[in-house]
Order: sequence, then C-alpha cells, then structure tokens
Amino acid sequence: MSVALTCKNIEVDFDGFKAVAGVDLELARGEVHFLIGPNGAGKTTLVDAITGLAKYSGSVVKDGEELRGKKVHHIARKGIGRTFQTATVFENLTVAQNLDIAAGAGRSPWTLLRRRRHLPQIVVDTMERIGLKDQAETPAGVLAHGQKQWLEIGMLLVGDADVLLLDEPIAGMGHDERETTGLLLHDIAADRAVAVVEHDMDFMRAFASRVTVLHAGAVLASGSVDDVSGDARVQEVYLGTATKEAADAATA
Repeated sequence: MSVALTCKNIEVDFDGFKAVAGVDLELARGEVHFLIGPNGAGKTTLVDAITGLAKYSGSVVKDGEELRGKKVHHIARKGIGRTFQTATVFENLTVAQNLDIAAGAGRSPWTLLRRRRHLPQIVVDTMERIGLKDQAETPAGVLAHGQKQWLEIGMLLVGDADVLLLDEPIAGMGHDERETTGLLLHDIAADRAVAVVEHDMDFMRAFASRVTVLHAGAVLASGSVDDVSGDARVQEVYLGTATKEAADAATA
C-alpha cells in the first residue's frame, strides 16, 4: 500500500472554536479508512478542509504538492473527490449522461449535454462496476436512494479521482444496499484511497481496513477495527460502554 494523501497538524478555527485541532491523517491506496466519532467531532469539517471548502492551518500533500490555499477545482483536478450526505447528481439526466458529463473534462458545454451515439468505454465500464448498467437510460431522479449514491461514486471514478472522501454513504440504505455499497468500496480501494465518514458501527466493523476516531476535533485513536474497538477511551467517549457500565452499577 502506498500513501495517497498526507495531512499534518490540520486545524480549523471558527471564531475561536477549534472544530479541528491538530489532526494528522494518512490515507493509503488499498484501504477503506473510516473516520468515526460523535456528532461535532470534526469529521466533515476535516473533509471540508482537505477539499478546500474550509480554511485551515497545517498541511495537506498529494503527489508531493501542498494543497493548502488551492481552489476547490484545483484540488478536484488533483484527483481528490468527495460525496455529500445527500447525493448530488443531475436528476433530469440519465445515468449514462451523468457519467458522461463527469468524464468530460476538456469538452465544451454543448458537447457535454448533447446525447452521443457511442459512450466512452470508461462510462460503460463504470456503469457495470457500480451496478447501474441496466439503468443506463434511466433518469437519475427516479433512481432508488442507494443507486443515487452509487452513481455519485461512479461520477468520481470516471473523473479519475484516486482519493475518495465519502460522507455517510449508506445513510438511509436498507441492508442489501449497505452490503452492496461496502463491497463496492472495497473494489474501488484496490487501486485508490477511500475514506468514509460514518456513524454506523456495524458497517464500520464489516468493511473498515483502518479506523480513525475523532473526538472534540482531535484524533482519539487510530488503527485496526480490533485496536479501536478495544480502546477504553473510544468505548467511553464514542461507544458508550463505560457510561452504560456505570449506569448498570448504579441501578444494581
């Protein structure tokens, strides 16, 4: 596994409140790296900083280039892609058109919107990879919730993103969709770095290669699923084990 992105001492300050406080993070190709923690831990804000949506101090380096201070579009062109909790797709366009537009860097706005007789091979291959080949001509707006998430991930893939930052990709999904999503993430991570902001502990246990726990804007623990799950600080702050044990003792 090779390191795809390195973050050093990331701090995000909102009028004196440190939303992210000195976070170090490495994302490696070949891993599905989960970022977990309670609400307000700084997970999404950290992703905002990496992708240029939040000002920060510290360093974010990809392929030897410092990204702090770069524009959002420059960071995206460096191969860093993200999704949001609500999928952002072109709902009036078909699955194929969404992917074709995402793959169309360098094409004019007119040719991007014009229906083409033959789709690029990367679009065809990606539709199959994300399980939407049979929905190629389906408007994105009528897709199931999970399918929209897969389409958004596919749009990052055809855009040649090799660092994917996914914000709660299974929110609102049923069991089968969650399983399919987890398998898709592992398939993608074979040659990319994938980071997943997530609250669902069962999903994390099933599909995480590595876990970083954030609390109050700082890294509380980082390591394998077993390492993190067995950390007493994580159990107390995030899993609630220590609190539950105290409550049980009080009522015994």
